[in-house]
Order: sequence, then structure tokens, then C-alpha cells
Amino acid sequence: MAELIYGGTGVWFMIGALLVFFMQCGFAMVETGFTRAKNAGNIIMKNLMDFCIGTPIYWLFGFGIMFAGNSAFIGGLDFLSQGAYTAILPDGVPKWAFFIFQTVFCATAATIVSGAMAERTKFISYCIYSAVISAVVYPISGHWIWGGGWLAQMGFHDFAGSTAVHMVGGVAALVGAKILGPRIGKYDKDGKPHAFPGHSLTLGALGVFILWFCWFGFNGGSTVCATGDDALSAMGSIFTTTNLAAATATLTVMIITWIRYKKPDVSMTLNGSLAGLVAITAGCDLVTPVGAFFIGLIAGFVVVFGIEFIDKVCKIDDPVGAIGVHGMCGATGTLMVGLFSATEYSYGDGLVMSKGLFYGGGFKLLGVEALGVISVIAWVAVTMTIVFQILKHTVGLRASREEEILGLDITEHGLTSSYADFVPVVEQLNADAAAAGEAAPVTGSTPVDEAVPVQLVTPPANTAISSDVKITKIDILINQNRFEALKSAMNTIGVTGMTVTQVLGCGMQKGRMEYYRGVQREINLLPKVKVEIVVCKVPVRTVIETAKKALYTGHIGDGKIFVYDTENVVKVRTGEEGYDALQDEE
Repeated sequence: MAELIYGGTGVWFMIGALLVFFMQCGFAMVETGFTRAKNAGNIIMKNLMDFCIGTPIYWLFGFGIMFAGNSAFIGGLDFLSQGAYTAILPDGVPKWAFFIFQTVFCATAATIVSGAMAERTKFISYCIYSAVISAVVYPISGHWIWGGGWLAQMGFHDFAGSTAVHMVGGVAALVGAKILGPRIGKYDKDGKPHAFPGHSLTLGALGVFILWFCWFGFNGGSTVCATGDDALSAMGSIFTTTNLAAATATLTVMIITWIRYKKPDVSMTLNGSLAGLVAITAGCDLVTPVGAFFIGLIAGFVVVFGIEFIDKVCKIDDPVGAIGVHGMCGATGTLMVGLFSATEYSYGDGLVMSKGLFYGGGFKLLGVEALGVISVIAWVAVTMTIVFQILKHTVGLRASREEEILGLDITEHGLTSSYADFVPVVEQLNADAAAAGEAAPVTGSTPVDEAVPVQLVTPPANTAISSDVKITKIDILINQNRFEALKSAMNTIGVTGMTVTQVLGCGMQKGRMEYYRGVQREINLLPKVKVEIVVCKVPVRTVIETAKKALYTGHIGDGKIFVYDTENVVKVRTGEEGYDALQDEE
């Protein structure tokens, strides 16, 4: 039986560690999606390196500082984590299983900071402060809470890290973003914020779904044991409260943004999911589903108005909402334990902590939770202020203006684009040619015997092309949803050749007002489709009237038609010009 328990405990604990590790991917996707494409590679690199830097640093110093000893303020110095740690290990969990579980938690705290400081932080500075968080900042406050320190001795409860992990990262993010300053163009001279929409909400949503899934390991894995009826019952309860709080917060944010911004804000609603997850993490083992519902509801309000407060009042530029999600909701969720805890628990030397305020336990637990929140905020704020100021005045904290404008992908990593298809073909051709030590090609490479046989036509030099048939170019700007109708209509009158481009533009109406994450966004450039047609056989008036019939709805934005005289047309393949160049007969 003992072997069975040991195996069940150890295996579930390791599964939880793996899920928490996969949260790194979730954070990377969220941060990448909520920022601009020119910084995507930089964001990915930072999320990769905070784990790869944090792992050896935590092994060298951090784990010992957090768990080597039971003094009130610091664990101890255990270089290379060589101690046995028998006093701190949960029953049935070997040392290195416990170590890796704590390592991935440490990495989570460090990675939160990158989102708030995205798009303008030097890579070298990021690597340095990430190492400091893993070596000192997180381990010391973690010792207070989980390592037998003074908060643990007072009965402070943070089951899986609303304060120990998320609020630590959120406060560090707040300090860093404040010292760093906003991105270029974020605020105008009057302090009004401008929206910088993320380049891929698809990536952002993927990251949120990954984090939500992995949170069951984050919270559920903290049960340690997965064998026996009591353990399974506890795990089921934790899974339920975790999921319910997240779903409730998401729904709350959607409704709030729908009312405030007239439309449900996608990115803010995604933040709502994370807000609920962060808030429930501290008390997921002590609250009932009713308590989880109200914690999620409160977290939804906190994240919306918190992000707006940080952005509009504090003038702190946080591209992904990390301060609101992790800092504010981490603190809120911890305080909620003092209100909604439905269970007494033991701590210290046989002492018992009373239930939360709403369950008849009085203010004792709420007071301890509040003291813990305030103490950790003070610790992280002071230490990270020192760290960021030292970096600012030594290696430099912020990228230069030119680097920020160009994007950190190219300036920090020599990465032209994180999306290969966005790189101009000409640029790639030139790069390939340069690598081969030759000039870029200017002629085709198809072998003559594989080419379509044609008779090349070479007009005399300096001779104008004469034709009795007028050549006309027609540009049609339309709504995207009307393209198929236009294409079909053009086919009916014999127009089969067209060039189609997705464009942005506006007419006299100057676009419309929208909101992104609570910030007014003036949409002066609206998405349109530009259709270019050159005709000679088909009468121009026929094209115009057919297009008008296909596009007309009677509403503003139906489109515009521009008509131009065309001097000449040249078919590259044959050399034909004028009328003949527009004919496809072979």
C-alpha cells in the first residue's frame, strides 16, 4: 500500500509540474499575440530565456533560499541544492520531484514581467532582472509563505500562488513598466492614451486556452497527493472552483465591456479568463463553488477597471494587462480567502485558523491575508525598484528610439520578420544572391525548351504605340463582403482579368470610433478591397453600371469607382503592347 501511495503521489506531482511548465507556452502566446508583429521573435526569446535562466539560477541559489531552513525571513544558502530537505518535503514526494515543481512555479513568476515591459526593453537587461527574480526576489517572499517563514507561522494561506507567484510578478511588472516608460506614441501631449492593438488575437486566445488547461495542474498539482478518496475529493473540488471562477470572470468581463464599449472586447475578455484563474488560486482549496463564483465575479470587475486605471490614470503602458491580471487580481484573490474560506485549517504548532468573514470566522484570517499582501508588495516593489534603477544607469533598461521604431526583432536578434511570408520576395532574392557572391537576378530562369513557344514582338525604339482602341483602367474600392458579387458580375460581361488587393482607407466620413482594451481607437483607416481592371473591348460604361448594380446597398461605404486613361500595356512574355497585350488568345 505504501508503494502505491508513493507512486500515485509522485506521478501526479510530476504531471502537475509538466502542466505548469507548459504554461510558459501559454504566456508566450498571450504576450506575442497582444503585441505587434515586429516584436514577436523578441517576446518568444524572452519567454524561452526566463525559464532557461531561471532553472539553473534557482538550482544554484533560489531553492535553498526558499526552503533550506525555517527561520522567519530567509531559508538558507544551499549552493547546488544539495540538502535533504526532509522537513519541508510533502509525504511521498522525493526531493527532486519537489524541486522541479517549485522550479516551474519560479519561472512563472519571472515570465509575467516580460508582458508589461514588452516592445521597448533591452534583451540583456531582461535576462539580468529575470535572473534576479529567480535568485532572490521570488525565493525570499516564497519562503515567507511556503518555506516556513513568518507569514506561514501566522497562518497566511496562499494555496497555489495568487500572491507568492502572480502578485510577485505583477508588482515587479508595475515597477518595471513605470520606470521604463510608455512605448513611443502611446500617449499624446495631453496624456490621452492611444490603442496599440495586438497583431494576433488568435495567438492570444490560444495562449489563454493553454493557460486555462494548465491551471488545473497549477492548482490541482498543489494537492500533492492523488490517491485515496479524500485526495480525489479535494482535487475534484479544486478543479471545480478553479474552472468556475475563470468562467464567471470571463462572462463578467464580456458583459462589462459590452455595456461600456458598446461591443464585447475580445482581448479584455481573454484577460478576464486569466483574472479569474489568478484570483481563485489562493483559496481554491478552501472555498465552495458559491465562493468561487463570487471571486470570479469580483475579479472580472477588478481586471477591467484595474487595467483602465493603470492605462488612463497612472499612465503606465502595459501592453498585455499583466499588472491588472496578475498584480491586482492576485492581491484581490488572496484577500478573498479572508472572506470566502469555508474551512478551518491547521498551521504552525497545532494552531487552527478560523473560517472566512462571510462564514462566521471573523476578521482574523482577513487580517493575516491583508498583512501578507502588503508585506509582499513592499518587498517586491523595493527590491525591483533597486534592480531596475541599477540596470537603467548601467547597461541601460530601454531600447533606443530607433530600435523601438524598427522593432526589437531586427535590432536585438537580426530577425527580419517572425513571419517569413511577410518578408518581401525581392529582399529574399537579394539576400540569396549576396550569399552566393553575385548580383540579384533580373531575368527569368525557365529553360527555353520548357517555356511556352511564342513569337516575340519588339516595337521600334522611341515609337509610340498607336491603337484605335482606347485602354482604360478602372479601380473599384469595395467592402470585403461584396467581392464575390462583383467578381461574378464582371464575369457576366466578359471581364475576367483583375488585380485584387486588401487595403486600408477612409473617405469623408473619416472612419468610425472603436475601443480596444478600454481605450478609444480612432479607426481612420477601414479595411477595404481594391479591384483593378484594365479594359479595351468591354465598354467602360458597361463595367461601371454593372459594378454599381453589384455593389449597391444604399449605405455609406458601398464603395467608389475611379476611371483612368491608360497610355500603354506591355505583355512581358511576348513583348506585345497596346490592345494586343490585353488579349489572351494564343
